[in-house]
Amino acid sequence: MSPKTFEDLITEVHEPGICQECGGCVSFCSSAEYDVIGFTKPNSPPEYINKDQCLECGICYCVCPQTHYLHDELDTTYKVSDFHKMPIGYYNKIYSCQSKDNKFLQVGTDGGVVNSLINFLIEENIIDGAIVAKMETPFSRESTIAYDKEDLINASGATLDISTQLDEVQKFSTYTHSIPKLNHYKFKKLAVVGTPCQIYTIRCMQALGVTPSQNIELCLGLFCYENFFFEKNKIEKFQKDFNINLKQVKKINIKQDLIFKIKDEHNNQRTIHIPFNHLNDYMRTACNACSDFTNIYADISFGGLGSQDKFTTVIPRTEKGQKIFSKAKESGIFDCMEINDDKQEKIRDLITSFARNKINRYLEFLQKMGIQEKYKIGSE
Repeated sequence: MSPKTFEDLITEVHEPGICQECGGCVSFCSSAEYDVIGFTKPNSPPEYINKDQCLECGICYCVCPQTHYLHDELDTTYKVSDFHKMPIGYYNKIYSCQSKDNKFLQVGTDGGVVNSLINFLIEENIIDGAIVAKMETPFSRESTIAYDKEDLINASGATLDISTQLDEVQKFSTYTHSIPKLNHYKFKKLAVVGTPCQIYTIRCMQALGVTPSQNIELCLGLFCYENFFFEKNKIEKFQKDFNINLKQVKKINIKQDLIFKIKDEHNNQRTIHIPFNHLNDYMRTACNACSDFTNIYADISFGGLGSQDKFTTVIPRTEKGQKIFSKAKESGIFDCMEINDDKQEKIRDLITSFARNKINRYLEFLQKMGIQEKYKIGSE
């Protein structure tokens, strides 16, 4: 049987509208020197640029997070043996932590733990740098490479000056194209902060031994219920529906809902909570075709859900992830709450409920679209 090719990706992923635009097929194409495929339009799937140069090797198909071509192999490697019973993936213990660095805590989304950990890894020469997301506006992020603490702080985007952007930019997306940034990285040891689809793609590349995945030392995964896509008319509708002036947004957080920190021209502050089920009109369509909430293939997963304000929920998964987290924790860069068995169970149950909701949404979407499920998962 001939290997699947980019033509099959177009038929099975692009045409049904479930391309995550992660960039895996573009970044790791074995014919990349010829620019065989690429992103030619913003917020759209990649396309052929030089079709006649395609080697038809099938790598692009194998690494796509929507084909699940290596699903069984990855599940064995990362101990995801029964997604039906354990939708939050393999782990030994859940932690709730806060950075001791006041600057990271001030600019961080939750407890500043991800940036604090990356900074520790850079200072200890465990990594040379990290690919992170820099927030440009409430609904626009760009990937960037952080080499030091200053880079990490600048990428955190706690202070958003977005007046001109809202007037000039016609489309916003909270999804960050981090994987293509790998092509611009010239060092040997790299950490990547990513969503479930991005981490899944990287794991596929590592399983296949495709360059430069061997330089990725650590995968730091974010909890991800959905990403948002806004055209200008939807931005105006969003502001009206939820009584928000996006030019006054200073911080965005996600726990059990979407949280906006607002400061108006008189320096008055307020907090707005928006439930996820009120945001369906603004969600990226491809997010419906993802069933992973907690980033089950990451070395360490992070999110706000399950922890109190200014704390981050941390789930070390792999042996490497557990060793690195333990080393960082022992160094004293975090404050970690004591979580007894009852509290562990409550946090696990809360995260599991969100994970199951995402699985159910995935299954309902596939049924509605008439798309065949690529791998078997259950729901309750």
